[in-house]
Amino acid sequence: MKTKKTGTMVIGAAGLIILLFFASCGGGSGIKEADNPTHGSIKVGIDDSYRLLLDTEIYTFGVIYKYAKVDAVYGNESDIINLFLKDSVPLVIVSRKLSVEEEKYLNERQFVPKTTLIAFDGIVFIVNPENPDTNLFYDKIEGIFKGEVRTWKQMNPKSKLGDIKVVFDNYKSCNPRYIKEKFNLSNLPSSCFAVNSNADVISFVTNNPNAIGVISVNWISDKEDTVSNRFLKQVKVAGVSTPGTNDPGSSFYKPYQAYIAQGDYPFTRNVYCINRQTYHGLAFGLSSFIAGEKGQLIVLRSGMVPAAMPVRIVQIKH
Repeated sequence: MKTKKTGTMVIGAAGLIILLFFASCGGGSGIKEADNPTHGSIKVGIDDSYRLLLDTEIYTFGVIYKYAKVDAVYGNESDIINLFLKDSVPLVIVSRKLSVEEEKYLNERQFVPKTTLIAFDGIVFIVNPENPDTNLFYDKIEGIFKGEVRTWKQMNPKSKLGDIKVVFDNYKSCNPRYIKEKFNLSNLPSSCFAVNSNADVISFVTNNPNAIGVISVNWISDKEDTVSNRFLKQVKVAGVSTPGTNDPGSSFYKPYQAYIAQGDYPFTRNVYCINRQTYHGLAFGLSSFIAGEKGQLIVLRSGMVPAAMPVRIVQIKH
């Protein structure tokens, strides 16, 4: 009897060790047992720049996979990445890859994040409806962010507007970070400031004729979205010339899909899904859906450029 009891205790201890091992083997959030590519519950960190796109992606994913529950956590890029590093969310949608230091931090904790390119985005410059200057030279935009161009008269000698005010959604968002990297800046000039969200940027520009707003194209590009359409009625989207062209007869490009896809529009960036789960869980399922055919069609409809399917460009001759 003593031998049988001992054997049972050994088997029980071994089972407990195995359970503890699998519980600690990660992927985050302690949901591995009920979590697979089409079933379970997760939180996803999403840069607020892509709120309209991901609202649709997550809704459609949930309609197709009714046992999958995805809670979106929207915020600025910096906070979203921090949540990811702390394992508060297993998946993020952002416009940059992880840094070398961030990759190292995760690798040291036995996580190998998988990065998937899902879309190409454009930074949009919006102006007040009363502003007649809707074509902006690239070099002048650079001058604004370097503190060399401060008034609308420097943009256009005929302008009756005053000092330029540049407004971002949040100083910790992807938009000011992109501008600083684009022009190799350590700081932005005093003419720049931030509000609380992309919607607030649009509201500020609507009420301030001197303003230039900086947002993602996703906020004004989906013609079937009521929010996007409402915002488009409140502001004008500026066209931008290519670098080094300062002639009034220059071509100016708006952040349309074709110009982003062809590289004519000069302010573009990539959008990524980054997954830290160490198994094929719901984070893998959602990122695969977004990068797949159905998800890429949603990207196309949103006005952004899908990463995994071609954009048909039609040239109309007059």
